[in-house]
Amino acid sequence: MRPRTTVEVAEVMKRCAAMGQPVVTHGGLTGLVRGADASPDELILSMERMTRIEGIDVAGRTMTVEAGVTLQQIQEAAAAVDLYYGVDYGARGTATIGGGIATNAGGNRVIRFGMTRASVLGLEAVLADGRVISSMNTMMKNNSGYDLKQLFIGSEGTLGVVTRAVIRLHEMPASQCTALVAATDFDAVVRLLKHMDRKLGGQLAAFELMWQAYFDLVSTPPAQGRSPFAERYPYYVLLESLGADQDADSVRFMQALEEAMADELIVDATVAQSLDQRDALWRMRDSVEEMFKFGKSFNYDVSLPVSEMRAYADGVSAAAARNWPQGRCWIFGHMGDGNLHVSFSVGDGSDETKHRIDEIVYGPLAAFRGAVSAEHGIGLDKRSWLGVSRTDEELALMRQLKDFLDPQGLLNPGKVV
Repeated sequence: MRPRTTVEVAEVMKRCAAMGQPVVTHGGLTGLVRGADASPDELILSMERMTRIEGIDVAGRTMTVEAGVTLQQIQEAAAAVDLYYGVDYGARGTATIGGGIATNAGGNRVIRFGMTRASVLGLEAVLADGRVISSMNTMMKNNSGYDLKQLFIGSEGTLGVVTRAVIRLHEMPASQCTALVAATDFDAVVRLLKHMDRKLGGQLAAFELMWQAYFDLVSTPPAQGRSPFAERYPYYVLLESLGADQDADSVRFMQALEEAMADELIVDATVAQSLDQRDALWRMRDSVEEMFKFGKSFNYDVSLPVSEMRAYADGVSAAAARNWPQGRCWIFGHMGDGNLHVSFSVGDGSDETKHRIDEIVYGPLAAFRGAVSAEHGIGLDKRSWLGVSRTDEELALMRQLKDFLDPQGLLNPGKVV
């Protein structure tokens, strides 16, 4: 079904409820945890026709959109009136705002602007029985009773179908400073994060860490990217700040890097001098498709305290090498917000191999106070591992909420809980 309005979505759900028909909602289909998988007996409810940007309140810095609008369309519409949407990730041209809300998507700017949850002021959702919950709040502060929109943000379509939203915008940054730096010691990288955040006075917008194996993958042929450094290093960090004055902010940015070099937090650096150079640096970070040339890859996103990252990454890499000496393990991620991406290519794409890798990735997380999902959600892939990150009481409450709002289990059956 391809509805054009919330009223049509509600009608579909009323009929499905009457017939006991399971429903799986589709957005841009860019998720990585099989959260939109549908079986032959499940109805697909696509948001592809709900693509209206209903309006932009420039003074209030909000945008009202339907669920099928893509992230890139939102960014471009905001830019056209000199405003800025803070959420950004690689699938921006295809991923929809409805899917981003349903999964509470993160991305490259979380350290500055937060997850999608932080940008949603109001939303509208259709429940499993066809009732419409319209909470299209446009205010920053509305402390009037339960914040019902939070039930649907991050619930992956299991509690309701998000149809419209009011999202928060920001003033368009007037400056952008980007650098790629190299470090030889993980503790120095941790100190670098604190140093840059402090010295930039709240302007730090991205702090992307790449282990050597991943950087080599995206910076050597046949990859299009090229390392600007003459030597290889254990760690590379892509830094970016967004501010209000290009000249003054560039001076501040360079001074912070020079102090980091003097304090031996970094050993080499290159600073983008143009938009093209900035884009080239980001393309290396985002060139995850380079993994596919080795065959099937298994990709994970986890979250854990920054202080635990090195021990966790070392353990995962060592376990991968023991089990698959000829395999490959790549680690990179949004270190500034505690998110690591871990990927493997081991020459075998079987379900048995995936389960063994799952144990390597998810098994140690409890000891490191980590979470099985940082930004990609649970879907089907991580459902059996959710107990690593949630207590029995939390899981029981999640199931109670699901049973209350969707007693027939019609919405995205089998996902999350």
